Amino acid sequence: MTNLPDKARVIIIGGGIVGCSVAYHLAKLGWKDVVLLERKQLTSGTTWHAAGLIAQLRATANMTRLAKYSQELYGDLEAETGVATGFKRVGSITVALTEERREELYRSAAMARAFGVDIEEISPNEIGVRYPHLNLQDVVAGVYLDKDGQGDPGNIALALAKGARQRGAVVAEHTRVTGVRREGRRITGVDYDGASGPGHIACDQVVNCAGMWGHDVGKMLGTNVPLQACEHFYIVSEPVAGLTQLPVLRVPDECAYYKEDAGKLMLGAFEPVSKPWGPIPESFEFDQLPEDFDHFEPILEMAVNRLPMLGTVGIHTFFNGPESFTPDDAYHLGQAPEMDNVWAAAGFNSIGIQSAGGAGMALAQWMQDGEKPFDLGDVDISRMQPFQGNKQYLMERSTETLGLLYADHFPYRQKATGRGVRRSPFHAQLAGQGAVFGELAGWERANWFAQAGQQAEYQYGWKRQNFFDNVAAEVNAVRTNVGMYDMSSFGKLRVEGRDAEAFLNHVCGADMSVPAGRIVYTQFLNARGGIEADVTVTRLSETAYLVVTPAATRLADETWLRRHLGDRAVVITDVTAGEGVLAVMGPNARRLMQAVSPSDLGNDAQPFGTAREIELGMGLARAHRVSYVGELGWELYVSADMAAHAFETLFAAGQSMGLKLCGLHMMDSARIEKAFRHFGHDITCEDHVLEAGLGFAVKTAKPAFIGRDAVLAKRDEGLNRRLMQFRLRDPEPLLYHNEPILRDGAIVGYLSSGAYGHHLGGAIGLGYVPCRGETAAEVLASSYDIDVAGVRVAAEASLKPLYDPKSERVRI
Repeated sequence: MTNLPDKARVIIIGGGIVGCSVAYHLAKLGWKDVVLLERKQLTSGTTWHAAGLIAQLRATANMTRLAKYSQELYGDLEAETGVATGFKRVGSITVALTEERREELYRSAAMARAFGVDIEEISPNEIGVRYPHLNLQDVVAGVYLDKDGQGDPGNIALALAKGARQRGAVVAEHTRVTGVRREGRRITGVDYDGASGPGHIACDQVVNCAGMWGHDVGKMLGTNVPLQACEHFYIVSEPVAGLTQLPVLRVPDECAYYKEDAGKLMLGAFEPVSKPWGPIPESFEFDQLPEDFDHFEPILEMAVNRLPMLGTVGIHTFFNGPESFTPDDAYHLGQAPEMDNVWAAAGFNSIGIQSAGGAGMALAQWMQDGEKPFDLGDVDISRMQPFQGNKQYLMERSTETLGLLYADHFPYRQKATGRGVRRSPFHAQLAGQGAVFGELAGWERANWFAQAGQQAEYQYGWKRQNFFDNVAAEVNAVRTNVGMYDMSSFGKLRVEGRDAEAFLNHVCGADMSVPAGRIVYTQFLNARGGIEADVTVTRLSETAYLVVTPAATRLADETWLRRHLGDRAVVITDVTAGEGVLAVMGPNARRLMQAVSPSDLGNDAQPFGTAREIELGMGLARAHRVSYVGELGWELYVSADMAAHAFETLFAAGQSMGLKLCGLHMMDSARIEKAFRHFGHDITCEDHVLEAGLGFAVKTAKPAFIGRDAVLAKRDEGLNRRLMQFRLRDPEPLLYHNEPILRDGAIVGYLSSGAYGHHLGGAIGLGYVPCRGETAAEVLASSYDIDVAGVRVAAEASLKPLYDPKSERVRI
């Protein structure tokens, strides 16, 4: 029986591999009084029945970094703890059965090389040599990673738990958390029911590692952890005579993966329509769910054709076990927005074994330092919107997310389930004009507009998709005439009070001591000079400001503000839903505006970078003269009650001058031509504001602000890298992001974002290039290529925007 302390520095709830990893890494950092509480036995929820596949390559550089760390950690863990982990680097093969999948794999291979992962494109014949039992019918290509592996999930978790204990952590099994005690935004202690009865532990921090119980534990802790348990199937064959060690094999076009283990074959599935499961019985421990052979049978039929030996041996085990999935197939990591001492590491979407080592390391370092060790935006739990904890939403969305793991990862692919939750005031009008909607943070957003007679839906592919010409026409309208698009989904945070100016000067790099009506482009910086948020701030009055944020980061940006507020006399209010926003952009934008408003919109009355109230039709609007597309224009903020009238007025007036409704794909194309940064891609918490080329937005002459010392230090020491813009010289290939950048023939980085520049006539990318000790001229003197799916394409490189480098067009 484990003796539990009365006080702990941190309590970890949940003893799966993730909870054990967090305990291990905190103890490794020297934390004392680490307590892990497990309701039943360690690994008894999901970990024990996981397949144990350990792959390095993930969708982003940072997720790959974490996965690489996991496989390196597991390789050494057995020697450290004496617990056999079963970890073997057997390699992995992923095969393509279609040309579309080949393109995806080859783009992934190029990305892997940029991330420093060894990978090899292999032909069908080479696949047959490495996996001789495979039916090569329809196989067109594959990729091979020699350092990928497999291991025993339960023993890896037990090894981590032992490593934590060896460093002083307390790991208590059969100890269920029954409640918490709370003061304001902090948990002060945890109530439990253990082998010796109930008890209480006071604590400084709590980490929710409760796996498929994470949603309910999150509610107990006052936090939102959106995840849903789903049934997950695999079979294990009877022993196969003469079967030797094989690489892990993935055939995503048939929703299947294969693993050889002790002379048997495991076949697992990520079926297109999954089965949500719950509620979870209180007694659940090392349990499995009822078999559903009818559900699994289509996968098995394809598998027997692909691996004929499966048809000659019996099935030893048919297993159905639950695993937790999140609304976007990315796990939840980090400090919960709702509380100041609650952390999460849950919802690992069936990749918990390969992610746990890296996730535990990153979270422990984050807790130690009080800030992210590197960019974790993909998995930061603050990306989740409050409504996404809705159980009906989770149930519907989870029918799709499991299958998306092996679906074609086409660019711009939209989720089909859980849609229509958040709509702008202009949604019905846009839908009536042929809008094709995408979804971000629950918002339905018009991404492009179908022409008359054209099917108003996405048709996905890796080449030019069906909306390519539509977006070209929309960009042309904004560049040569006038376009209008909906920006209502962007976050709007009202910051007001007598200390509002001083507070925003503390958290923003730019100077907020400006007159009412001035709009300031700025960043929230961390202590390293990295970018935590990219926003505009409009001074509304002496005591009130409006902070406008990207839709996806509204909650994260609000949380950053609240955590740095201290005792200042400031109130922060999310007013996003209160106003609709229409952007009117293009060289004829003023002409359209003057047709609907008697207000003076000339340069003298309203210069660029200012906001003022105007009359619009028979209503009112606040007109912000700013632009994310690099053209003359206004963002019009209209109260929700007058939004429909504003749209009808502008749309009617625009008919005689060729006004074109535009979508957000247009905005992305236009902004990348202008080299405007995309937060989360081009600028993140680990990208220094000066290296991102945004030094103009930082005013070090003002009093101390977060990141000021790091900005001054970087100015003294010089840049290590520069964010550059690239245009492919061949107009045909497309760029998305993560394509390798080659300088004089050698890989030096990768594109942080990419889109087609319809006005410039070629694909455009942004990406960082090392430049330590070099002048701008020396950086530009090199030749540059971009690797597109294994093909090097020559690129023009620039440190200034390729479109309107002097920003003259926004001021006309």
